[in-house]
Amino acid sequence: MTTPLADRLRAEESFDDQVFDALDVAGGDLGHKVFANCTFRSCRLSETRWEGARLEDCTFEGCDLTGLVPAGLALRGVAFRACKMLGVDWTNLGAFPDFRFADCNLSYCSFVSMRARKLPFVRCVLVEANFVESDLTEARFEDCQLGGAKFERCDLRKASFAGSHDLLLDPASNQIRGASVPTEAALLLARSFGLKILP
Repeated sequence: MTTPLADRLRAEESFDDQVFDALDVAGGDLGHKVFANCTFRSCRLSETRWEGARLEDCTFEGCDLTGLVPAGLALRGVAFRACKMLGVDWTNLGAFPDFRFADCNLSYCSFVSMRARKLPFVRCVLVEANFVESDLTEARFEDCQLGGAKFERCDLRKASFAGSHDLLLDPASNQIRGASVPTEAALLLARSFGLKILP
Protein backbone atom coordinates (compact mmCIF):
# COMPACT_ATOMS: atom_id res chain seq x y z
CA MET A 1 0.00 0.00 0.00
CA THR A 2 1.49 3.34 -1.03
CA THR A 3 1.28 6.59 0.89
CA PRO A 4 1.13 10.16 -0.41
CA LEU A 5 4.73 10.69 0.69
CA ALA A 6 5.88 7.49 -1.02
CA ASP A 7 4.12 8.62 -4.18
CA ARG A 8 5.86 12.00 -3.93
CA LEU A 9 9.21 10.27 -3.46
CA ARG A 10 8.68 8.38 -6.70
CA ALA A 11 7.25 11.28 -8.69
CA GLU A 12 9.18 14.38 -7.64
CA GLU A 13 12.81 15.23 -8.39
CA SER A 14 13.94 17.47 -5.52
CA PHE A 15 13.40 17.39 -1.75
CA ASP A 16 14.52 19.79 0.98
CA ASP A 17 14.20 19.39 4.78
CA GLN A 18 11.90 16.40 4.35
CA VAL A 19 11.47 13.54 6.84
CA PHE A 20 10.70 10.15 5.29
CA ASP A 21 9.40 7.92 8.07
CA ALA A 22 8.75 4.16 7.72
CA LEU A 23 8.39 4.29 3.95
CA ASP A 24 8.65 1.16 1.82
CA VAL A 25 10.03 1.79 -1.65
CA ALA A 26 12.12 -1.38 -1.89
CA GLY A 27 13.39 -2.00 -5.39
CA GLY A 28 12.48 1.51 -6.52
CA ASP A 29 14.44 3.77 -8.85
CA LEU A 30 15.49 6.99 -7.07
CA GLY A 31 17.96 8.00 -9.74
CA HIS A 32 18.55 11.66 -10.66
CA LYS A 33 16.77 12.96 -7.55
CA VAL A 34 18.24 15.57 -5.21
CA PHE A 35 17.85 15.40 -1.44
CA ALA A 36 19.09 18.19 0.86
CA ASN A 37 18.86 18.12 4.67
CA CYS A 38 16.52 15.12 4.54
CA THR A 39 16.08 12.34 7.10
CA PHE A 40 15.17 8.75 6.23
CA ARG A 41 13.94 6.98 9.37
CA SER A 42 13.05 3.25 9.56
CA CYS A 43 12.56 3.12 5.79
CA ARG A 44 12.73 0.02 3.62
CA LEU A 45 15.02 1.00 0.75
CA SER A 46 16.51 -2.39 -0.09
CA GLU A 47 17.66 -2.81 -3.70
CA THR A 48 16.85 0.80 -4.56
CA ARG A 49 18.84 2.36 -7.42
CA TRP A 50 20.40 5.81 -7.13
CA GLU A 51 22.18 6.48 -10.45
CA GLY A 52 22.78 10.23 -10.85
CA ALA A 53 21.12 11.13 -7.54
CA ARG A 54 22.62 13.56 -5.00
CA LEU A 55 22.38 13.48 -1.21
CA GLU A 56 23.52 16.54 0.74
CA ASP A 57 23.57 16.68 4.56
CA CYS A 58 21.14 13.76 4.82
CA THR A 59 20.72 11.13 7.55
CA PHE A 60 19.57 7.51 7.33
CA GLU A 61 18.47 6.05 10.69
CA GLY A 62 17.46 2.42 11.22
CA CYS A 63 16.83 1.82 7.52
CA ASP A 64 17.02 -1.42 5.55
CA LEU A 65 19.39 -0.68 2.69
CA THR A 66 20.32 -4.27 1.87
CA GLY A 67 21.32 -4.63 -1.77
CA LEU A 68 21.28 -0.86 -2.31
CA VAL A 69 22.74 0.11 -5.71
CA PRO A 70 24.59 3.41 -5.10
CA ALA A 71 26.62 3.48 -8.34
CA GLY A 72 26.63 7.06 -9.62
CA LEU A 73 25.33 8.48 -6.32
CA ALA A 74 26.90 11.71 -5.03
CA LEU A 75 27.23 11.87 -1.24
CA ARG A 76 28.01 15.07 0.68
CA GLY A 77 27.78 15.08 4.46
CA VAL A 78 25.66 11.90 4.66
CA ALA A 79 25.33 9.86 7.86
CA PHE A 80 24.17 6.24 8.06
CA ARG A 81 23.17 5.17 11.58
CA ALA A 82 22.00 1.74 12.72
CA CYS A 83 21.23 0.70 9.15
CA LYS A 84 21.20 -2.78 7.63
CA MET A 85 23.35 -2.56 4.51
CA LEU A 86 24.30 -6.13 3.60
CA GLY A 87 26.07 -6.77 0.31
CA VAL A 88 26.20 -3.19 -0.96
CA ASP A 89 28.78 -2.48 -3.67
CA TRP A 90 30.09 1.04 -2.98
CA THR A 91 32.19 1.09 -6.15
CA ASN A 92 31.63 3.93 -8.65
CA LEU A 93 30.18 6.50 -6.27
CA GLY A 94 30.24 10.12 -7.36
CA ALA A 95 33.59 11.90 -7.01
CA PHE A 96 34.96 12.71 -3.55
CA PRO A 97 32.19 11.12 -1.47
CA ASP A 98 31.70 12.45 2.07
CA PHE A 99 29.82 10.02 4.28
CA ARG A 100 30.05 8.11 7.57
CA PHE A 101 28.73 4.98 9.24
CA ALA A 102 27.81 4.27 12.86
CA ASP A 103 26.29 1.06 14.29
CA CYS A 104 25.63 -0.31 10.79
CA ASN A 105 25.76 -3.87 9.49
CA LEU A 106 27.95 -3.67 6.38
CA SER A 107 28.77 -7.35 6.05
CA TYR A 108 29.65 -8.57 2.54
CA CYS A 109 29.99 -5.00 1.24
CA SER A 110 32.58 -4.00 -1.36
CA PHE A 111 34.65 -0.82 -1.39
CA VAL A 112 36.69 -0.91 -4.60
CA SER A 113 38.81 1.85 -6.18
CA MET A 114 37.43 4.47 -3.80
CA ARG A 115 38.99 7.67 -2.53
CA ALA A 116 37.48 7.92 0.94
CA ARG A 117 40.07 9.51 3.19
CA LYS A 118 39.12 9.85 6.87
CA LEU A 119 36.00 7.71 6.31
CA PRO A 120 34.64 6.73 9.75
CA PHE A 121 33.18 3.33 10.62
CA VAL A 122 32.06 3.34 14.27
CA ARG A 123 30.78 0.13 15.94
CA CYS A 124 30.03 -1.41 12.55
CA VAL A 125 29.90 -5.04 11.47
CA LEU A 126 32.11 -5.52 8.42
CA VAL A 127 32.25 -9.31 8.27
CA GLU A 128 33.70 -10.49 4.94
CA ALA A 129 33.71 -6.96 3.54
CA ASN A 130 36.16 -6.28 0.69
CA PHE A 131 38.37 -3.21 0.49
CA VAL A 132 40.34 -3.22 -2.77
CA GLU A 133 42.59 -0.55 -4.30
CA SER A 134 41.04 2.17 -2.14
CA ASP A 135 42.52 5.27 -0.54
CA LEU A 136 41.52 4.97 3.12
CA THR A 137 44.21 7.24 4.51
CA GLU A 138 43.31 8.22 8.08
CA ALA A 139 40.10 6.19 7.92
CA ARG A 140 38.69 5.25 11.33
CA PHE A 141 37.50 1.72 12.09
CA GLU A 142 36.43 2.10 15.72
CA ASP A 143 35.11 -0.91 17.66
CA CYS A 144 34.26 -2.77 14.44
CA GLN A 145 33.84 -6.48 13.75
CA LEU A 146 36.17 -7.35 10.86
CA GLY A 147 36.07 -11.15 10.70
CA GLY A 148 36.97 -12.26 7.18
CA ALA A 149 37.30 -8.68 5.93
CA LYS A 150 39.94 -8.32 3.21
CA PHE A 151 42.16 -5.34 2.51
CA GLU A 152 44.01 -5.58 -0.80
CA ARG A 153 46.22 -2.88 -2.34
CA CYS A 154 44.74 -0.20 -0.09
CA ASP A 155 46.33 2.94 1.32
CA LEU A 156 45.73 2.66 5.06
CA ARG A 157 48.40 5.06 6.23
CA LYS A 158 47.49 6.60 9.59
CA ALA A 159 44.23 4.62 9.67
CA SER A 160 42.95 3.69 13.13
CA PHE A 161 41.48 0.32 14.06
CA ALA A 162 41.06 1.07 17.77
CA GLY A 163 38.92 -1.48 19.55
CA SER A 164 38.24 -3.50 16.40
CA HIS A 165 38.25 -7.30 16.35
CA ASP A 166 39.47 -10.00 13.94
CA LEU A 167 41.54 -7.60 11.85
CA LEU A 168 44.16 -9.13 9.58
CA LEU A 169 46.29 -6.79 7.46
CA ASP A 170 48.95 -7.83 5.00
CA PRO A 171 51.65 -5.13 4.85
CA ALA A 172 52.99 -6.70 1.66
CA SER A 173 49.85 -5.74 -0.24
CA ASN A 174 48.74 -2.59 1.63
CA GLN A 175 50.32 0.66 2.71
CA ILE A 176 49.97 0.65 6.50
CA ARG A 177 52.68 3.01 7.75
CA GLY A 178 51.44 4.86 10.81
CA ALA A 179 48.25 2.78 11.13
CA SER A 180 47.05 2.06 14.67
CA VAL A 181 46.01 -1.55 15.30
CA PRO A 182 44.91 -3.46 18.42
CA THR A 183 47.34 -5.85 20.11
CA GLU A 184 45.31 -8.82 18.82
CA ALA A 185 45.84 -7.68 15.22
CA ALA A 186 49.55 -7.09 15.76
CA LEU A 187 49.93 -10.63 17.13
CA LEU A 188 48.02 -12.10 14.18
CA LEU A 189 50.25 -10.15 11.81
CA ALA A 190 53.38 -11.40 13.54
CA ARG A 191 52.16 -15.01 13.39
CA SER A 192 51.33 -14.65 9.69
CA PHE A 193 55.04 -13.94 9.14
CA GLY A 194 55.99 -17.04 11.06
CA LEU A 195 57.15 -15.22 14.16
CA LYS A 196 56.88 -16.91 17.55
CA ILE A 197 55.34 -14.75 20.25
CA LEU A 198 57.12 -14.94 23.58
CA PRO A 199 55.28 -14.56 26.88
